[in-house]
Amino acid sequence: MEKKKLENFKKHLEERQKDLRKIVARTEQDGRDADVGTAQDIADRAANSYTKEFLFHQSNNERQLLQMVEGALARIREGSFGECIHCGNEINAKRLEAVPWTRYCIACQEKMEKGQLEGANA
Repeated sequence: MEKKKLENFKKHLEERQKDLRKIVARTEQDGRDADVGTAQDIADRAANSYTKEFLFHQSNNERQLLQMVEGALARIREGSFGECIHCGNEINAKRLEAVPWTRYCIACQEKMEKGQLEGANA
């Protein structure tokens, strides 16, 4: 991959990493804030519980995306960015532009989603 393109991907991924870290921290704080002040009636406790569950789920998704972004940055440092981690083939440039943290080429991604890719860790 061209050095200029690689630098663009790196810059984009670093910006995304920074944004995700802020979002995760804010979501965690919102979850802690939901515990402040004990709810009096059952409806308030139910609403509070729902809010905490929603924030936990949202934070979990953001953490997973953050891990994938950090993995992509690690692959840039290692020199393997843009290669499918399963088959080793080059990942299509348009796919990388759309999802720069992707680890699989289209063929392997489809196999993984169908449960046909052995040894793949999602």
